[in-house]
Amino acid sequence: MTRWVVLAITIGRASATLHAQSTSYETRNAPLLGAAWYPEQWPESRWEHDVALMEQAHFSVVRIGEFAWSSMEPARGRYDFRWLDRAIALAAQHHIAVVLGTPTDAPPAWLTQRYPETLRFSANGRRDTIGMRRQFNYANPLYRRFCARIVIEMARRYGKNPNVIGWQIGNEYTDESFDPATRTMFQQFLRERYKKLEELNARWTTAYWSQTYSDWSQIPLPTGSGNPGLLLEHKHFVTATWRSFQRNQIDALRPLISSHQFITTNIGGLAWSDNWDHYAISEDLDIASWDDYVGSGHLDAIKNAMLDDFVRGWKRENFWIMETQPGFVNWSSLNNALDPGETSAVAWQGVGHGADAILYWQWAPALNGQEQYHGSLVGPDGEPLPLYPEIAKLGADFLRVRAALANTTPHAEIALLHTYDSRWALDFQLHNRNYDQEKVLGRFYAPLRHLAEQRGEAVDIIDPKRGDLARYKLLVAPSLNVIDDELADKLLAWVHAGGTLILGPRSGMKDDNDALDPHRQPGPLQFALGAQVSQFYALDHPVALISSMADVPGSQADTWAEKLRLTSTDTHAVLAYDDPGGLLDQAPAMVERKLGMGTIAYLGTLPSAATLNSIMRRAQSGMTAPAMIDESTSDEVEVAVRSDREQPSARRLIVVINHATSPRKIKLLGTYRDLLEHASIGHLGTQTTVQLPPQGVAVLTMEKP
Repeated sequence: MTRWVVLAITIGRASATLHAQSTSYETRNAPLLGAAWYPEQWPESRWEHDVALMEQAHFSVVRIGEFAWSSMEPARGRYDFRWLDRAIALAAQHHIAVVLGTPTDAPPAWLTQRYPETLRFSANGRRDTIGMRRQFNYANPLYRRFCARIVIEMARRYGKNPNVIGWQIGNEYTDESFDPATRTMFQQFLRERYKKLEELNARWTTAYWSQTYSDWSQIPLPTGSGNPGLLLEHKHFVTATWRSFQRNQIDALRPLISSHQFITTNIGGLAWSDNWDHYAISEDLDIASWDDYVGSGHLDAIKNAMLDDFVRGWKRENFWIMETQPGFVNWSSLNNALDPGETSAVAWQGVGHGADAILYWQWAPALNGQEQYHGSLVGPDGEPLPLYPEIAKLGADFLRVRAALANTTPHAEIALLHTYDSRWALDFQLHNRNYDQEKVLGRFYAPLRHLAEQRGEAVDIIDPKRGDLARYKLLVAPSLNVIDDELADKLLAWVHAGGTLILGPRSGMKDDNDALDPHRQPGPLQFALGAQVSQFYALDHPVALISSMADVPGSQADTWAEKLRLTSTDTHAVLAYDDPGGLLDQAPAMVERKLGMGTIAYLGTLPSAATLNSIMRRAQSGMTAPAMIDESTSDEVEVAVRSDREQPSARRLIVVINHATSPRKIKLLGTYRDLLEHASIGHLGTQTTVQLPPQGVAVLTMEKP
C-alpha cells in the first residue's frame, strides 16, 4: 500500500485521554477528519479564526484549491501562489495537513474568453459559456496543455511540502463534449479499435436499419438511443478520454512530487453515476475517493453501505470520502437536515466499510455563488453552526480509535460481480422500466451483507475482469449481461478450483460488442451450467415459485423471469415457477451443477428477500469463519468490521451503529469493550450486549482472555 506523509502533530485541545505529543499519522493511521476549505473566497484576516476552529474540532486534513484557478493564475502565465503558501503554512501551524486540488474543473474567464475552442458542446449542439463550472471540453488538446501548465507550477511549489499529503485531480468528472473535433477523435478511437470498417459493421450488425458505414467520418457521437454497439463504444471512448485527461495531470505531477504524496480524484454522482467506468478511472490513482451525500430524506443504511463497498471495490483497497454533507445539501428537491447524530453515523459507516478519511463539504458557505444554501460547519459570520459540536465530538472520537484502527481494512470472502459493460448494455435496453440496476444489486447485496456481517466479514463489489479472484469463496453476479470467452474461462477456472458462482437474471446474453450471443443464455457458460434460457419475460405481475430444497422456501418472482431448460442430467433445479396455464408453469427458475471442486448456479428471476436470503445462506454454508453476532440482532443495527491486513482473524475493530429512531441492542459472541465509552455494555459469560441510543455508535475491540 502506498505510504503517505508522516507529520508531527500535537492535539493540544484534546482531553487527557486523547492528548498525544508528536503524534505521527499516515492514511493508514485512520480515520482523518476534515473539510473543503476555500481561503481564496475570504479575507485573509478571517483565516486564523477558521483554522483555529478546525483544530478545536480535531481536524487533521483540509482540501484546498480545486476551484481556485483564477486566484492562482489571474492572467495567462502570471502566477500568484503567495496566498496559497500562507494558507498551507497556517494549516500546518494548527497541525492540519492539506490535500491540494488541481483547479482544472473550473477554468478562469480569461482562458475560455480568449480560447473558446476549449469550451464543451452539449448534446443539443450549444457551446457552454462562462459562469458555471465544467464548461471545458475534456478532449481538447489546448485545454489539456493549460491544465498541465498550472499543475506543473503547483507541483514545483508544493511537491516537496511536508504538509501537503496528497493531490486531487479536478473535481467530479461529469460532462463529455459533442463538438465536431471530439466526434473526429471518437472516429479515430474506433478506427484504432476495429482497424477495418468492415469489421465494425459486422460486429455492430449495421445492416440493421441500413446503418452500414462506408466511411469512418459517417459515425456519429450518440446523443440518445441508437445501435447498442455504437452506444457501448461511446462509453468506452468517454472512459478512455477522461482517463487520458486525468493521466495528463498525473504525468505532470509524478516527477515533481514526493513519494509520500498520493493522487486521487473525488468521484461524484453518489458513486453510482455511469458516465464512465469507475474501475478503469481508478486504476491510475493511488486511492479511490467519492462524495457521499444523502440528499433528500435520511440515510438508507443498506444502500449507502453498498455504495461504500462499491467504492472500496474500485481498487480493492481502503478509500476516502472526500465530500459528505454537513447536515443538509442545496441541490435536491427537499433539502432537509439529517437528524441529531445521523451525520456522525454516516461518517462512522464509511469508516467501518474502509474509509480512511471523512471530509465535509463545505467548511463555510460562500457569500455568493450557486451553492449558498448548502450546509456547512460555520456560518457566513465565521461562527460555529449547530452541527459543529457534533462534528467536534466525532473528531475527538476519531482520535480515540486511531491507534486501534491502524493497518486495518474490511476483509471479504464474498463478492458481487459488477461490470460497466453489463450495466450499460442493460440500461440501453431495460425491457422493463422497473429493472432498476441499483435496486437489483441492492436486493442481492442485502442478504450477502447480513450473512457476512454475522461472521465479521464484508462484501466486495468488484469487476471480475480486473484482478485475482482467489481470495473469494462465493461470487454472485446479479446481472452479468456481457460475458466474453476470456471472462467465462476465468470464472470457470475459479469454480473448478472450489468456488461457488451464482449467476443472476439476464447474465450471459451479450458479447463485448453488446451483440446478442449466438448461444442461448448464459452464453459461453451454458455448457458448463448444463442449462440454458429458453425464453425471457418482463413480468407485469408476480409469479409463484416452488422449491425442491427444504432449506430454500418458495416465494414469488417479480420484474423479470427466465424460463430455464436443463441440458445435462447432473444439473438440478432448485426453484421452479408455479404458473398454471401461464408461459412459465413448472419450468425451472434456478438451477445448479457441481463443477470440479465447486458449484455453478443460475437464478433466472428476482425472488423475495426471504428466498434470496436462504439461497445465499445455502451457498455460503461451507465457509468456516465462526459466527460473531447473535441471530436475534435487529436489522436496524449495523455491524461493520475492519481486520488486521496481515492476520484478519487476529485483530478486529468492530463499528456498531444504531440506524433506528429508538434505542436498540445487539448481542455479540465474545467479550468486547467500547473504545468510545458511549454505549451501555453488558457481559454475560462469553457474550457481550451493546445497547445504543438512536444514531448511537460503539467501536469495539475484543478483550484478551
